[in-house]
Amino acid sequence: MNTIPLVLPLVVALAGQAAADSLVAAHTIRSRTIISAGDVQLVTDALPGALSDAEAAVGMEARVVLYAGRAIRPEDLSPPALIERNQIVPLIFNHNGLAITTDGRSLSRAALGDRVRAMNMQSRTTVSGTVDSHGRVLVGPTEMTFSRTE
Repeated sequence: MNTIPLVLPLVVALAGQAAADSLVAAHTIRSRTIISAGDVQLVTDALPGALSDAEAAVGMEARVVLYAGRAIRPEDLSPPALIERNQIVPLIFNHNGLAITTDGRSLSRAALGDRVRAMNMQSRTTVSGTVDSHGRVLVGPTEMTFSRTE
């Protein structure tokens, strides 16, 4: 019996598959930790849903605990938070040459570009705005929603 014709196609089929790199945690990473290059490593296994590029993870924040040797998926990461809950932040209203700045207290964590609600410290009014790259909350006529807290 000749088994070579059966084995050869299997070997050729396996050799034709490119090994996919997958990104895994080099050690256990706690949630809310900013990922650095030393926190991740590429393995040659094809892990379902895993990122394949370390640059996509470096600088991002872990949303969940990432365990050593386990795949890092895109939904496990988010941009780093610039504003923490209860942090005092500048509220900036800028419209048609009128600029008003006051202090507010953030009601949640938020990253660059996120919508966040904040309480104006003087009027106790809750406003919504967008976080800018300096950690300020930009409020404007199209973004503002008010609610009075007593």
